[in-house]
Amino acid sequence: MNPDKPDPAVAAESGVRPAGPVPPGDGARLASGPGDDRPAVSPIDHEHADVSGGWLRAATFGAMDGLVTNIGLIAGVGGAGVSAHTVVLTGVAGLVAGAISMGLGEYASVRTANEQIEAEVAKERRELRHNPAAEAAELAQRWIDRGISPDLARQLADDLSTQPAEALRMHVREELGIDPDSKPSPWTAAISSFVCFSIGALIPLLSYLFGSESLWLALAIGGLGLFVVGALTARFTRRRWWSAGLRQLLLGAAAAGATYLIGAAIGVNTA
Repeated sequence: MNPDKPDPAVAAESGVRPAGPVPPGDGARLASGPGDDRPAVSPIDHEHADVSGGWLRAATFGAMDGLVTNIGLIAGVGGAGVSAHTVVLTGVAGLVAGAISMGLGEYASVRTANEQIEAEVAKERRELRHNPAAEAAELAQRWIDRGISPDLARQLADDLSTQPAEALRMHVREELGIDPDSKPSPWTAAISSFVCFSIGALIPLLSYLFGSESLWLALAIGGLGLFVVGALTARFTRRRWWSAGLRQLLLGAAAAGATYLIGAAIGVNTA
């Protein structure tokens, strides 16, 4: 045995870790400073998903809207007894119009929301520049109301006021409940919504495009698409996949049932 290298067994009994790098995944605990008797803290071994990019909501909404919209359209015109060619024409028109509408709508809504955030940030910047003492007192009071001791809250607010950029971010977070550095991208939202709506709207048309004229087969494929997309969202929300899929399937079925009954009623009345 190397006399200069401590015996791991002895080190384990004494509570002293042998010198050298900590192996990954060893569950090492962060060392405290000299004289610090607080318990050591284990390092964080998890990561959070990006919730500020704006793509997940737009993609999910686009895919679900595309599926439900075209399932409803196909059920409605199919229930009226029109030809398969008319069903396909209706579905394609719904796909194109809906995808463009969704993309433009997402871009405009996210862009407008971002512009409103920028206006509020500019307002807060002016207030910090013209009346920093009052803003610091307001921030300290918010922390006091949350249970932080008054002396500590005022000290933190005063220290923060010496860093204008960080002070602005903190005031915006506390007063508006938003992070000015994490605004969603309107282009990301628009493209995600456009593409996912198109894919969702295409699914219930697949059987018709491959030569089938069965309305029920098209609706079954659309229902399967709803279930799959709902189940996929569970990967991001940590819900049970079958529960998320079933929820979307039931919502889509309700929409298809309503439009089918309307189409059947109009078709009978105009025959």
